[in-house]
Amino acid sequence: MAHATRDEVLKALDQVIDPVSGRSVVQQDIVQGLVLRDGNVGFAVEVDPGRGRAAEPLRKACEDAVAHLPGVLSVTAVLTAHQQASAPQRPAHPHRAPPPAPAGIEGVQSIIAVASGKGGVGKSTVAANLAIALGQLGLKVGLLDADIYGPSVPRLFDIREKPKTTGKKIVPIEKYGIKIMSLGFLVREDEAVVWRGPMVQSALTQMLQDSTWAPLDILVLDMPPGTGDAQLTISQRVPLRGAVIVSTPQDLALIDARKGLAMFNKTQVPVLGIIENMSTFVCPHCGSESHIFGHGGARDEARKLAVPFLGEIPLVSSIRETCDAGVPIVVQAPHGKEAQAFLAIAKEVAASVASAPRKPPRIVLE
Repeated sequence: MAHATRDEVLKALDQVIDPVSGRSVVQQDIVQGLVLRDGNVGFAVEVDPGRGRAAEPLRKACEDAVAHLPGVLSVTAVLTAHQQASAPQRPAHPHRAPPPAPAGIEGVQSIIAVASGKGGVGKSTVAANLAIALGQLGLKVGLLDADIYGPSVPRLFDIREKPKTTGKKIVPIEKYGIKIMSLGFLVREDEAVVWRGPMVQSALTQMLQDSTWAPLDILVLDMPPGTGDAQLTISQRVPLRGAVIVSTPQDLALIDARKGLAMFNKTQVPVLGIIENMSTFVCPHCGSESHIFGHGGARDEARKLAVPFLGEIPLVSSIRETCDAGVPIVVQAPHGKEAQAFLAIAKEVAASVASAPRKPPRIVLE
């Protein structure tokens, strides 16, 4: 069956009239981030922030218009708003009540973030193996790929299908005993997601709040690298029980890891510890070890910053090969040294989560 084209989708959306302006959503250029993948369509409807939820019927009309096209298997439309720059806000009054704490996710006991100050340190590989290892400890675990611009989870788990829906809820895909969600299930692996900050926030919120996660003991968030808008949104709006920082031993990665740790400290999210990935290169032929990126840097950094050091993951070809094949090392070789390293870290994380309540937000006047 032939799938709907981009032009056909835009033509259908051009028939949707915004009652506020009297013009179509295409004429107003409020349809953003349109992606098509094998008959699955996704986009955002960007409205004025003042309209808020009142624009929900418009979003639904757009979704319905595309859903009726031949060759469309599913449609996911999110409602977002672009906030214009405003004048600086006055400092909060010291006697004013603090902002409300982030709302939790129904049926999810704890949420942890796996983060890194920079890309290329193996954060997603660690998040995937850690999530599975937590499940092997007997916990009910979910994994959310929150890296909107570079989702890796579909490849790490070799998932090529789109999640199903039940009513208004998205049903995460289950594999290796954990529940998994990613924007990468919607877009092609080689297709760039060109979305503004508000669209990213809306997509993350929808995947978090509108997915049938329950019941879960731990939901692992594979965070985007760095300390930008998406990371701050998650830190401030999600009730994180704690964060795990992934770094390599080299000085450059450790500098960025400090930035990530500082961000979590500012947003009152406890740091559960630091993991040193690619700690030691093990030759697949002779078994000799080489410290390509140095060794022990993350351990030393953890000691300096007074946060736990959770463990070391070696740089071995088997971890890369199993991830590329969609069967992470803790599944492929659960009794091997590499899998046992992840399992040991999972035990540390599980223990930390059980004893690390979220700090309440506070107002700081400078």
